[in-house]
Amino acid sequence: MTKMIRRLLIILSLLGYCKWVNAQQQDTIAGIPVNYDESKTGSWVLPDLFTLHNGQRVTDAKGWMEQRRPEIVRLFETEQFGRSPKRKPRPTHLFDTGSPVLDGKALRKQVRLYFTDDTIRHQADMVICLPAEATGPVPLFLTISFMPNTLMVDDPGLAPGYFWNREGEKVPLQLQEGRPRIGGLDVEKFISQGIGVATLYYGDIEPDFPAGICHGVRGHYLPAGQEWPAPDEWGAISAWAWGLGYAMDYLEKEPGVDASKVALHGVSRLGKTVLWSGALDQRFGMIIASCSGEGGAALSRRDFGETIAHIIAPSRYFYQFCDNRARYGDDPHQSPIDAHMLVSLIAPRPLLLQTGDSDDWSDPRGEFLSAVAAEPVYRLFGKRGLESIEIPAAGKPILHDMGFYMHAGGHGTLPEDYDIFIDFMRKHFLSIDVDMTD
Repeated sequence: MTKMIRRLLIILSLLGYCKWVNAQQQDTIAGIPVNYDESKTGSWVLPDLFTLHNGQRVTDAKGWMEQRRPEIVRLFETEQFGRSPKRKPRPTHLFDTGSPVLDGKALRKQVRLYFTDDTIRHQADMVICLPAEATGPVPLFLTISFMPNTLMVDDPGLAPGYFWNREGEKVPLQLQEGRPRIGGLDVEKFISQGIGVATLYYGDIEPDFPAGICHGVRGHYLPAGQEWPAPDEWGAISAWAWGLGYAMDYLEKEPGVDASKVALHGVSRLGKTVLWSGALDQRFGMIIASCSGEGGAALSRRDFGETIAHIIAPSRYFYQFCDNRARYGDDPHQSPIDAHMLVSLIAPRPLLLQTGDSDDWSDPRGEFLSAVAAEPVYRLFGKRGLESIEIPAAGKPILHDMGFYMHAGGHGTLPEDYDIFIDFMRKHFLSIDVDMTD
């Protein structure tokens, strides 16, 4: 393994796992106390899902889709993630039209997506692997990753790419011939089940640090003389979600992909991203959000683990949200939104929340309770919610239209979690009964 890869692994660890470990071990984060005591989570009343701003209530799926859902989307735009500009059609460049990989079991394609008129600075490469023996379009698992494609997929034929380091430098990724690759995504596992796989690197849309706006798509859209978005304009999560729309634009034109059956996946801050992307863009047929925590599927009014105050602290991740989010750091109960409303925006499409039973910082129980609270929206469409008020034990998935799964362990996605993702896709996209619960 080259020094470059070792350095990247250290950086990725510092961005993800090590921060989770430190959070589990500390009583304060960013000088703010952290509660891990269930008896001290407080009481809360969640905003009503069905009451319109004018006081009337929606009672059916039509009223939800046409009236209440748009209201909730606008609330999250102005109070949490920020408004993003309307996307314009952009060209793409398919520079790998189909190369055999995995001993001929799959065909690999690589496409360059362009996000702005600046086709040098604002582009991302997406790798797509499809079953070679498929006789028609297949479902696709699309994951937005912390890693460049060359480290996410074990394939020496991928374009090298680059990554952003802790110093805010764009560093070319050079892999030596014969050196091992990390291969964080088991492509063959999906291919063997007739499911395609695609991935792209989130840093290609916008780097993940406060000054990343200077390099990413948000900076491109700032008016002359303006150095930071307005309080209700997009944070980095909105930028990453905005970029995923361009990935979907291409997938709709890809003949080997059934664009109605694209499952969008992300972990941690990218779990928040895919929830927001799924809320904005209903073309995504399924959302799989891993360990999305505060700002994702976990209830903000529940004082457990990370809170709004922690996440918007100046030393942490304020730049990922719109500035208006900071108004609720002192008292989340004053916010007109909570996570159950974000979860409800995925309905009636299948949604799987995946977490770890010891990931206290991300509050697995808070995610479960959020899904329980959002279940009535799924029922409007005749869909099955979790149908339980007891959080399941680790390793016991619920795979209804709303799904919930905890592995035994902490923050992130483990190799065995992909088996659950595949089961969820097979059940809801391929009509194969894989349910493990009554």
